[in-house]
Amino acid sequence: MWMVIPAKLNLIFKFFFRGNTRIEEACEMYTRAANMFKMAKNWSAAGNAFCQAAKLHMQLQSKHDSATSFVDAGNAYKKADPQEAINCLNAAIDIYTDMGRFTIAAKHHITIAEIYETELVDIEKAIAHYEQSADYYKGEESNRQVSLPGVVASANKCLLKVAAYAAQLEQYQRAIEIYEQTVMLASQVGASTMDNPLLKYSAKDYFFKAALCHFIVDELNAKLALEKYEEMFPAFTDSRECKLLKKLLEAHEEQNSEAYTEAVKEFDSISRLDQWLTTMLLRIKKSIQGDGEGDGDLK
Repeated sequence: MWMVIPAKLNLIFKFFFRGNTRIEEACEMYTRAANMFKMAKNWSAAGNAFCQAAKLHMQLQSKHDSATSFVDAGNAYKKADPQEAINCLNAAIDIYTDMGRFTIAAKHHITIAEIYETELVDIEKAIAHYEQSADYYKGEESNRQVSLPGVVASANKCLLKVAAYAAQLEQYQRAIEIYEQTVMLASQVGASTMDNPLLKYSAKDYFFKAALCHFIVDELNAKLALEKYEEMFPAFTDSRECKLLKKLLEAHEEQNSEAYTEAVKEFDSISRLDQWLTTMLLRIKKSIQGDGEGDGDLK
């Protein structure tokens, strides 16, 4: 038997569905407008239009479409208004985390971190977003109860960014812990031993950087760390990085600035030093020269 819908209730249903249709049409119009603004390279207007579409999608309880539009808004704003781009990407992250889509949220935290790095130059906030991204990646890997190389690699990449910046900010212990932890995480994926070629390459790099951080803090700490790393990873002993560390420790113990500089120059002639390594090596050299005296150079 068919239920008879009262006339007033029928009108409410018609109004509701018509209202939803209008919102959907408005979403489409905002999206079309945003794409036209993109073609015209009017990035602020494109970002605003995508943002309006995102808000309307939320009214329709379409979380995925709303998050996608917020991301589109963020990508447009990146070219004109970095802070507004961050606001839109944070809005998308809130939706994705509410949906349990933590891997996607992690990727957008990286984008925000990069904006803080390059556009707003706020390293502390960049660090916070890289750490949050790493946490989400590690959480996803843990929830699946299976080691996923791609997820672990993404987490490690974020953590290495944190370590590099932490060392630059003189937070050496924090950097050391991350470099050592990264080797342990990498060894759990695709290799049960340190014989994996990729792991060999990365492990010597991370141990080298961790040892330099130890060295800046205390020479004895660096010696003990070096012994530990050689025991953990015997192949490290034959690496150019390990041999350089031993030469630097000897020069530092003798307070021989010339020997220190010569060892660095020899290493640099084969493996070019990047800005991070140069900065760390200069900090160590200053302790030989005495409270920053000297030319402040490695050449």
